[in-house]
Amino acid sequence: MAPAKDLECGIAAVDHGADAVYIGAPRFGARVAAGNSVDDIRQLCRYAHPFGVKVFVTINTLLHDNELKEAQDLIWQVYEAGADAVLVQDMAVLGLSLPPIALHASTQTDNRTPEKVQWLQETGFRRVVLARELSVQEIADIHRAVPGMPLEVFVHGALCVSYSGACYASEYCFGRSANRGACAQFCRMKFDLVDADGREWEHQRHLLSLKDLNQSDHLEELIEAGATSFKIEGRLKDVAYVKNVTAAYSERLNDIVRRHPDRYCRASRGHCTYTFTPNLKKTFNRGYTNYFLHVHRQPDGSIEGRRPDIFSPDTPKALGEYVGKVKELRRNSFNVAGTANFANGDGLCFFNDNHELEGFRVNRVEGNRLFPLQMPVGLRPGMGLYRNNDQEFERLLSRPSAERKIPVEFYLEITADGFALSADGHTASIICEHQSAQKPQYDNIVRQLSKLGGTPYECSGVDLPADFNYFIPSSLLSDLRRKWVEQIEKTEVGQSPKTTEDPSTPLPPRERVGMRQVGSSSVPLMECRHCLRFSLGYCVKHGGVPAPWHEPLYLRLGDGRLFRLQFDCNQCQMNVYVASGHNNND
Repeated sequence: MAPAKDLECGIAAVDHGADAVYIGAPRFGARVAAGNSVDDIRQLCRYAHPFGVKVFVTINTLLHDNELKEAQDLIWQVYEAGADAVLVQDMAVLGLSLPPIALHASTQTDNRTPEKVQWLQETGFRRVVLARELSVQEIADIHRAVPGMPLEVFVHGALCVSYSGACYASEYCFGRSANRGACAQFCRMKFDLVDADGREWEHQRHLLSLKDLNQSDHLEELIEAGATSFKIEGRLKDVAYVKNVTAAYSERLNDIVRRHPDRYCRASRGHCTYTFTPNLKKTFNRGYTNYFLHVHRQPDGSIEGRRPDIFSPDTPKALGEYVGKVKELRRNSFNVAGTANFANGDGLCFFNDNHELEGFRVNRVEGNRLFPLQMPVGLRPGMGLYRNNDQEFERLLSRPSAERKIPVEFYLEITADGFALSADGHTASIICEHQSAQKPQYDNIVRQLSKLGGTPYECSGVDLPADFNYFIPSSLLSDLRRKWVEQIEKTEVGQSPKTTEDPSTPLPPRERVGMRQVGSSSVPLMECRHCLRFSLGYCVKHGGVPAPWHEPLYLRLGDGRLFRLQFDCNQCQMNVYVASGHNNND
């Protein structure tokens, strides 16, 4: 399931192997900068549905009471445009007068327990997008408890440090609510870490900034746990990101299906050919992590399997792929020890002596000697280099880079007054005289019926009756082919590929859930599975050394605002609170 910032990205996702695409509605999406017109959604549905690719529309923010009628109208509009489901957060949607469209519970509804997923199923949801923080064990536990609920899991892209839907830091600090699609990325900011005595233990580091998720090597584990949909993050990402990441995961899934054809199949149809080799290292990333994938709870309640390398405290920016070490510096150039090939225009970066990320552009390349546009002041021999903009790879992705085709095998048969052509459940016919052939016709029949360019289809073969020995003019074969294409496109374009999900079950009325008071010192601004005590090596329960500081600990922004950290060791969780006596007007 691939993201679409816009129609161009949505079409690219289909072309590069997505089984589903999620795209923002004109309003009420969790990425306020990624809204799309209903007409663009309609065009995407028309393009996607012949491949069996579903289109899901995000209407997944909290709604004000005076917005409910507009949200209801919008859901009707995207349904009539061909959308297969809407992703929602606000339970008020369940009380609206809705069309028969499937509702998916967005990850913003904070779906991390079997009880929550069971409730969502009973409430009428047809799919649940699970919290990013869940492990294979926890996903399997949910699947066993609610086996009839399709589960969607994130497998790639940016990570929120707080459980989604349970983060109020952006709204509190900047008046921009993450639950209204306007996150100001509080978690990517610099903080000091200070203790109860005011002593500073970390200075101006990105202590809440996580690496990016990459589960490409663990898809089979997730399938076995019960996941039925793999979600790629990125509704603000560009089309090159969508192409590369979608293709990479599509190829991984194809390999799994190829090895287990009796157990698995893809949810859409058509095969893709690419002009490039997908490579996740070459796409925007802050370094990769599998997050809490292998965390598991022991019978005594203790947690095992935590990893300390899930965050990126030195920078929230993209590193890209590691390409080697600086070997020798000259006045206006340097060479690189490594096997990477470079191109004019490549973007490189490195961590300087102050652990800050510096970037520069390569102006000229001579083998492994690079001539920057301007020689970086902080560059030293032995420093590691990363490429966060591969010019040649980006050039490949800037062009048409994939083609997706649906193989069809035609069956040509004789009718009383002509011939009929059948494939994929559709039949077209022509009226013409039956003429006996003077020489074999099979090759010309295949040649004429294979001219499907400009359509999503390709001819994988033509089956003829054993006694077929007729001459059909090429022009009539072309007419027959065109009629078949017109018939199948008339049937499929704009139609939703129906599945076992039945959106017509009546939804029970629900009461609205009350809002929490943002900014109270007794209510967490963030609920995080990321734990600084653990990541800095001071969690004795997980092999760390006793902490030298006096708790409670505080995060301090550059403007002096303080946020208290609370460590809930029973849940293996870190909560972030407003420090008592401080508010966003201090």
